[in-house]
Amino acid sequence: MSLSSTAHSLVTLASGGAEHGGNHDSLNPYLTGGAAFFILMLLLWITTRLNRDR
Repeated sequence: MSLSSTAHSLVTLASGGAEHGGNHDSLNPYLTGGAAFFILMLLLWITTRLNRDR
């Protein structure tokens, strides 16, 4: 197996095949980004609450 055929098979595997275009219809980027932002802000808030000097 050559390097170019390995790279081609990885690209087609990662894109989900040529007929689909690599995007999943149910994944909304705004919802995903908003959820990630909310989780990170929650973790930041928890960290700052636990890291207070007493």
